[in-house]
Amino acid sequence: MKEDKSLMVSVSGVRGILGPGMNPESAARYTAAYASLLGCRHVVVGRDTRASGPLLSEMVVSVLRFMGIDVTDLGIAATPTVEIMVGHLDADGGIIITASHNDEKWNALKFLDSNGEFIDEKAVAAIRTSVESGDLQYRRCDPVGGYNREDGADDVHIARILGLPVIDRKKISSRGMKVVIDCVNGAGSRIVPKLLGHLGVTVQELFTDVDSPFPHDPEPRPANLSDLSNAVSSSEADLGFACDPDADRLVLVDGNGNVCSEELTIALAADYILGKEKGPVVVNLSSSRIIDDIAEKHGVVSVRSKVGEANVISAMKDSGAVIGGEGNGGVIFPAIHYGRDAMTGIALILQLLAEEDLSLSEKIKKLPGYEIVKKKMPFSGNMEKAMELLKNEFKGEYNTLDGMRIDMSDGWIHLRRSNTEPVVRIIAEADNIRDAEFFVDRAITILEST
Repeated sequence: MKEDKSLMVSVSGVRGILGPGMNPESAARYTAAYASLLGCRHVVVGRDTRASGPLLSEMVVSVLRFMGIDVTDLGIAATPTVEIMVGHLDADGGIIITASHNDEKWNALKFLDSNGEFIDEKAVAAIRTSVESGDLQYRRCDPVGGYNREDGADDVHIARILGLPVIDRKKISSRGMKVVIDCVNGAGSRIVPKLLGHLGVTVQELFTDVDSPFPHDPEPRPANLSDLSNAVSSSEADLGFACDPDADRLVLVDGNGNVCSEELTIALAADYILGKEKGPVVVNLSSSRIIDDIAEKHGVVSVRSKVGEANVISAMKDSGAVIGGEGNGGVIFPAIHYGRDAMTGIALILQLLAEEDLSLSEKIKKLPGYEIVKKKMPFSGNMEKAMELLKNEFKGEYNTLDGMRIDMSDGWIHLRRSNTEPVVRIIAEADNIRDAEFFVDRAITILEST
């Protein structure tokens, strides 16, 4: 089988546009290769709410069972919920059918190991080689694998969160908070309001209809959350929560209706946890330097990894981090599991505000203030040449672990190919928006010249 250039294969999954990239055949081939590589006997399967999900799920389940593998089907489930259930059920792995923040024309398969964590780059490469070699063979299955539908996964996940020593339900409930939630009618639409109910929070649901994805661009960025902003303001809620279709990313809206930078989610969670337990904090190279400031405040080290959840988790394990994540709104708290988790992020943020008796806007004012600009563009030029030109343009400390990041006295810039879209991402941060935009615009000019 020749390489399918319309599929993106990385630690973030096997992702493609429906039809030419992601289709029943590609789903079947990658599922079989994954199951063969891991030697699976029992696999947990879950999906988000996009219309192609049930069709791809049927294919994935059929392939697994044909290979003699038992399947536990969670139906619609958040990515972190599937991750937790792999360990809870002592399964050999998991497959999540979701294209995360991409719109409905995309879908993807995300592969988990027996720990419920994303498989690493080496395993991804082995799966891809198996598929592209065309020598994949189905092992004999006699009998076919069993099938079980599990509808209690959300309750297992919520119980884990409520059982965390750092979460005090009575303390949160005593604040009498009201929140508005925008789950983009995705996989968080049931678990998020249920969790908030257990925490004694009054909930106004904005987009939680799993049968009608997606009411707006599903990436939880400030530009896409005007409805949530208006709802928080008009209802006089304390704050708002937004997550992406598979509920592993979380963005906050303060009580004034201001959509907060997605960078602040991990910053706030880290500030709270590091106040309870000292240890390293890990974020990727594209995340704000506010994490470095918070780490310094608590007397701990901050560590940078390549972009991608699997890469962050690997660095967290190597460094013994007590918390980590990504500046896209992803919080990873090892005390519950190694995976980005919007629900855990919600609980930690609420606990922080309850303990400090502050509003979200009051808490944010206490944090260092930076301006970050994130852009992306299609690019088919010479990336190596672009990075060399970037080094000539910006003088500072260079890091080529993942693309090119340059740290300067007045800010930083990071240029890299995306794991999830056929684009180059350009991210820059400075003390003011003008400088951050200048860094990004210069980088785009350089890319266009190569």
